[in-house]
Amino acid sequence: MGPMTDRKPRWVYDAGSDPDPRYTLANERTFLAWVRTSIGLLAGGVALHALGLPDSDWLRTTLAVLLVLFGGATCAFALVRWARVERAMRTDQPLPAFSLGFVMTGAVVVGAVLLAVAFV
Repeated sequence: MGPMTDRKPRWVYDAGSDPDPRYTLANERTFLAWVRTSIGLLAGGVALHALGLPDSDWLRTTLAVLLVLFGGATCAFALVRWARVERAMRTDQPLPAFSLGFVMTGAVVVGAVLLAVAFV
């Protein structure tokens, strides 16, 4: 492997110094957990559409599209969060706020309410 500055994204790796590898690896595991979550959301959207649940076409289509879009957005935001956390660790700054978790919680609650209403 070449010099450390060859690693990408440069805006993350060009700042500060390498943190303890345990923290970097924990950050990567957290990123991968968010990616698995986004894959689950994508699969949920596809399953709703394929299984024809709920019976209401507009609600099924709306929920399926929202799940697929939210899954893609979760994956993108997970990458941004990974980079922000990595950069904060490299520069000895406070870790960024956990806003992705709050957004995810709100989206799951809204989706659950819509499904509950559809199944009644």
